[in-house]
Amino acid sequence: MKRKQFEPLEIDTFEVAVYPFPKHSHTYYEMIYIFKGCGDHHINGIIIPYKAGDFYLISPDDEHFFCIKKLTRFCFIKFNDSYFDQNKHLSPDNLATASPTDIMRNPLLKEEKLIFDEPCKTILKKTIENIIDYNTFNKVSDSPIMFFQVLSLFGLIREASAKFLHVKVDHGAPKKDDLISYIHQNIYKPELIRISAIAKHFNISDTYFGAYFKRNFEISYRKYITDYKLKLIERRIQSGQMTMKQIAFEFGFTDESHLTNYFKKLMKVNPSDYKFQQAL
Repeated sequence: MKRKQFEPLEIDTFEVAVYPFPKHSHTYYEMIYIFKGCGDHHINGIIIPYKAGDFYLISPDDEHFFCIKKLTRFCFIKFNDSYFDQNKHLSPDNLATASPTDIMRNPLLKEEKLIFDEPCKTILKKTIENIIDYNTFNKVSDSPIMFFQVLSLFGLIREASAKFLHVKVDHGAPKKDDLISYIHQNIYKPELIRISAIAKHFNISDTYFGAYFKRNFEISYRKYITDYKLKLIERRIQSGQMTMKQIAFEFGFTDESHLTNYFKKLMKVNPSDYKFQQAL
């Protein structure tokens, strides 16, 4: 089921004990803030526990739903492509390199929960409350005030994602956060994260890339890729939402047997036994 929206921007809040929608996708983008409650967020085959203060980004590429364990109050900030198109004249120049919709589609921000430290955690909650209050009295889709409130959310997302990546923007080439973002976005496409491909993408030599990565991240590139891919595979096995065949296809393995051998070599246990151990 694909939920539709025709207004450029809509705000929706509700409090429920049972989530009213089955697994679905959208024709629009959605920011979801949790005011209270707890449970699990199911997104693209991954299960992520949620609690008060969590913030999720959903794009038209995603399928998701919530499994509520404790009465939950949600706020949904929903917008489509036209919302930012019609407000281009208000947008800062730096959005040209990473637009809000690019950020919303970033797979990295689906796999991990954004962590907001203080004062960003408080600012996030107050900004969401401001948006809800403004929506009570005014039409939000045409308001420059509301547009800047929404933009401020993207500023908070940028800061939280930089902390999550454990990197800071430096003045070398490539920028560390750009490099990690590229790797995480393309982890499902082995041909794009080969050293030759990634070095070409960032316009640096193959031989320099390995040394650059090790110096900046204190881990070899090959081990980083292996560890990150393994972590994603572990999550999919734990969730039980995907078959081994589906996981193998997603990560570019030749078949289920190839994935099983890969997992067993690194984890010293086959996937079925691993899933059983995690369930104990």
